[in-house]
Amino acid sequence: ATAPAPAAAPAPAAAPAAGETAVTSPMPGTVLGVKVNAGDRVTAGQTMFIIEAMKMENEIVAPVDGTVASIAVKAGDSVDTDQVMGVLK
Repeated sequence: ATAPAPAAAPAPAAAPAAGETAVTSPMPGTVLGVKVNAGDRVTAGQTMFIIEAMKMENEIVAPVDGTVASIAVKAGDSVDTDQVMGVLK
């Protein structure tokens, strides 16, 4: 008998295009909340996501002013370190 094929890894979020900024998770955790929607204007330092890591809630903030181009996660999703959670343009 042959061994079953390994499950395919989930496709990574598309890399941001020129002029766009990726908002990434600084640590592995679980997304507790998404505080913005695609099309929203955000300012640097504004909370975009809340993740739980090591039983602590962590705010993931916008690194720059911009408009939310896309959101790649939803509440309940698991994220890894440096995973793209959203993109600003």
